Amino acid sequence: MSENHSTEQTNRVVSDDMLIILPVRNLVLFPGVVSPVSMARERTVAGAQEAVRAERKVGFLLQKDPSVDEPGPDDLYKVGTVATVLRYVTQDGTHHLVVQGERRFRVLDFQPGLPFMLARVEYLNETGLTSSEVEARTLNLKRQAREAINLLPQAPGELANAVEAMESPSLLADLVASFMDIKGAEKQQILEITDLSARLDRVSDLLAHRIEVMRLQRQIEEQTRGAIDDRQKEVLLREQMRQIQKQLGEDESSSEELAELKEALDKAGLPDEALEQAKKELKRLERMPDASGEYSMVRTWLDLMIQLPWAKLDTETIDIEKAREVLEADHFGIDKVKRRILEYLAVRKLNPEGRSPILCFVGPPGVGKTSLGQSIARAVGLKFARVSLGGVHDEAEIRGHRRTYIGALPGNILQAVRKAGTRNPVIMLDEIDKLGSGVHGDPSSALLEVLDPEQNNTFRDNYLGLPFDLSKVMFIATANMLDTIPGPLRDRLEIIELTGYTEDEKVEIAKRYLVKRQLDANGLKPEQAIITSAALRQLVRDYTREAGVRNLERTLGSVLRNVAVRVAEGKITSGTVDIADLHGILGAARFENEIAMRTSVPGVATGLAWTPVGGDILFIESTRVPGNGKLILTGQLGDVMKESAQAALSLVKSKAEFLGIDPTLFDRSDIHVHVPAGAIPKDGPSAGVSMFTSLVSLLTGIEVHNDVAMTGEISLRGLVLPIGGVKEKSVAAHRAGIRKILLPSRNAKDLEDVPESVRKDVQFVFCERVEDVLREALGLQPIAPLRAAS
Repeated sequence: MSENHSTEQTNRVVSDDMLIILPVRNLVLFPGVVSPVSMARERTVAGAQEAVRAERKVGFLLQKDPSVDEPGPDDLYKVGTVATVLRYVTQDGTHHLVVQGERRFRVLDFQPGLPFMLARVEYLNETGLTSSEVEARTLNLKRQAREAINLLPQAPGELANAVEAMESPSLLADLVASFMDIKGAEKQQILEITDLSARLDRVSDLLAHRIEVMRLQRQIEEQTRGAIDDRQKEVLLREQMRQIQKQLGEDESSSEELAELKEALDKAGLPDEALEQAKKELKRLERMPDASGEYSMVRTWLDLMIQLPWAKLDTETIDIEKAREVLEADHFGIDKVKRRILEYLAVRKLNPEGRSPILCFVGPPGVGKTSLGQSIARAVGLKFARVSLGGVHDEAEIRGHRRTYIGALPGNILQAVRKAGTRNPVIMLDEIDKLGSGVHGDPSSALLEVLDPEQNNTFRDNYLGLPFDLSKVMFIATANMLDTIPGPLRDRLEIIELTGYTEDEKVEIAKRYLVKRQLDANGLKPEQAIITSAALRQLVRDYTREAGVRNLERTLGSVLRNVAVRVAEGKITSGTVDIADLHGILGAARFENEIAMRTSVPGVATGLAWTPVGGDILFIESTRVPGNGKLILTGQLGDVMKESAQAALSLVKSKAEFLGIDPTLFDRSDIHVHVPAGAIPKDGPSAGVSMFTSLVSLLTGIEVHNDVAMTGEISLRGLVLPIGGVKEKSVAAHRAGIRKILLPSRNAKDLEDVPESVRKDVQFVFCERVEDVLREALGLQPIAPLRAAS
């Protein structure tokens, strides 16, 4: 009952002079034309369903802007076409109509309040239907339509028959306009013309233009058909484009993008050889289609040519006094290193064209190698770029990939120069000792050309394919250890060693740099968090034990974050951290005093070791068990260290009589030598003296003085031979509380490298032979000179 009532109400609203309006985006329906229409919008579907239900005609209006999803009256043209719905189908959520246009109409006003668009309309009548001019125009339009159909590559025969059979000039004009490939706005203009002569003229003009385009297209196709091979079908469209541009009198090389490239190349300051090659590639690019894979490759190469600083040199201002201030402000201690850098800069100032050496900073992590390079760049006013070489095992990372490979790139050196934007930056080759080699070549060999002043003025990157001058680049390298740097590469470097910092130096570095940096990192102001000097020293001594200060900075960050939490919670406005607070923040001390570990037991000696991260102390423990004279070695010792233990035991056996040792002990006992921290590999000859002292202490029952450490290689004649790493070992011993260090006599010259604070606190004793060691370490005076047994 309610449904019938609603239907009757709708019928009363939709009177005879009203039409259900269906807005369409890109379709202009002409009278006499049958056309399919697809709909998805809710109001449009509702209008179509109502028209089908009520068996009413519908009116189609074109949208002015196709992007509008819910058009209103102002979004539609006022003139449209009345159509009869021939068929209505719904498929996959989309509604489809087949309609036939009947006559033109104009909207007078829209009726609101309905679920679909409804408008009051007036129907438009055509004028000038019969005259000789109309007949002439009709014949001309038919002739044009026949020509256009013949030019179409696959024109349906029914279309030609429909045009020939068309007797009504009005329907002919509408049919031709309907099938023409023109914009919707132009079709709407034709629909709105009610004067038949004017409409025939407008359609004829548009059709004449389309015929000319189709003639030209056919001519292009005929020209390109002979130029293109059957196997190159995809090139057809590209060749057509070229012919179109030729016909229009346009040259592809005059396009804005290529013109900008050409202008940029002219301004880039390329050498003659590079400019000639770049222009050749630019001409190739002009002839290539944009979609070609080679197009992007050539374009990327040309971009690199433009971006490289071929002629740009920054002004290098070397002021020695300013450089000294920068180095002093950025780094505490390392006076010898800073002095060498100032010498380097002074020579560079006095002889700018000279061949500067390649500086290589070698030292453990966290001692400031990378920041030294940044300070040098700041001191001379040059750009700084960093190239990380750690783990690089492909030569192409240095010398670049060849352009023939997909994804090819220039090498890291050239990329660093491009990034710096100048031909004389400071480039830091970081972790040069960690270069690898594999199936893709040896990158360390590729660096030989980069770092050779005699060759790098014509460095050739594989990707660039042209020589580039690197002679103005200031190269600086860093490494943790020298052993892994290949000999030819090391020969090109001037080695500057940075050793670990002493306790006093670490405390001073923390005060000057680390605390301030961590305050900024954690959002604290200097007055909100204060760490006392005593707490800083305790942090250095009990919570961080390293050559550098990187772990110290992390630990400082932990302390300051604890303060930051309390400040953020509003519990405090500022906090002071003293020694008593460290346990609550960081927990128990991570390191004990090494002296406490040296128990008063015979057979334990303290040696000194060098590691890639700085010096360290090493305990040598010996014990005797019943056996048959075997030597047992544990602690993951390398071959050289095992041989040192064998040599030490042999020396003890040969001197047993003079040391007051029962020679029969060796036949009745096994000697076990152990070096703690067994998970860490250990090697090298410098523990020979410590092993000899440990064995003598064990077999004589005399304890080694607990404040003595020693290092040195031994010979079977009882000589104490020189070793390396004296500075690192001395700093480590000082840090561990050692107060006397036994060194080989021939290492006396290395004492000047040891920091003055260490030399003040530690007594250095130089030993020529092993009896000197025994006298200082054990207080043992052999029964007779050991050399007498030789």
